[in-house]
Amino acid sequence: MTVPEVTEFIERFAAATRAPVRTGANVTSVRRAGDGYQVTTTRGEIACRAVVIASGACNKPSVPPLRDAVPASVEQLTPFDYRDPAKLPDGGVLVVGASATGVQLAAEISRSGRPVTLSVGEHVRLPRTYRGRDVLWWMDASGVWDQRYDEVEDLTRARRLPSPQLVGTPERITLDLNALTSLGVELAGRWAAVRDGRALFSGGLRNVFSLADLKMNRLLDTFDEWALTSGRDAEFGAPERFAPTRAPQTSRLQIDLGSGEFRAIVWATGFRPDYGWLDLPVVNAKGQLRHEGGVVAGSPGLYALGLPVLRRRKSTFIYGIEDDAREVTEHLAGYLET
Repeated sequence: MTVPEVTEFIERFAAATRAPVRTGANVTSVRRAGDGYQVTTTRGEIACRAVVIASGACNKPSVPPLRDAVPASVEQLTPFDYRDPAKLPDGGVLVVGASATGVQLAAEISRSGRPVTLSVGEHVRLPRTYRGRDVLWWMDASGVWDQRYDEVEDLTRARRLPSPQLVGTPERITLDLNALTSLGVELAGRWAAVRDGRALFSGGLRNVFSLADLKMNRLLDTFDEWALTSGRDAEFGAPERFAPTRAPQTSRLQIDLGSGEFRAIVWATGFRPDYGWLDLPVVNAKGQLRHEGGVVAGSPGLYALGLPVLRRRKSTFIYGIEDDAREVTEHLAGYLET
């Protein structure tokens, strides 16, 4: 769906439910008040028995402390600051992070004619389409997206997984590291430290690539197995396997940040939620909401939706939130009846 289509979808949903939507009302505080909550907004106060936090997990860019050691001569941006390549200073650009945002920005900046180096750490490689269908169709149809949070072996890790290397285009192109190197993007390892004005990168890119390729192929095996066991294998093209990620013959282990070679750094190092407006002791030391399947711990009547693997692997998708919403609102309704 395009941005206008998503906007129209939300507007039609609001009209169909006849919910009293308040737009342009920023929430500045949620605090306990008796057996309920007092919500302070820029358009007045709201008293309520229960609150559902659906503000998402990507409110603020997450930038490592390394940024403090970068010389002032190098412009630093986050995805929230970035607009288009023309607004970047002339010269090389270092993009840090190879998940969805990082690969998309690296491709766009490279196409503008600027030399781009991409610092690559752990990532999730996926083809845009597989056997004639969008890869997210396969995630849904095969049941991968329906795996529940209480069935996941390492829930903390699952909730911290990088976003897959996907881009939405009418052509449904695959944007992986092989596509980037074909565009001329240089690949480097994970940015590990800054020493004496030099950015130091870890080696072992081949191992990082091999692990991402292995996990992708295991997922494709899951799709193929589902197609066979469901009796639908004949509906699709033949099983596919994709070329391994090409590792460069040599990769940079360091960059002199003061040399002028790189004039800008784009930190595509993920995002984090913003709960600065939540005046309740429900956030842990890492700034994450403490909850059990969307039921916030230690604050009756407080709930969450739309967080990573909240109740299922599809919890952060508009499409995927429906099942979570049903279960969370059932709990909420039971609470209001007490």
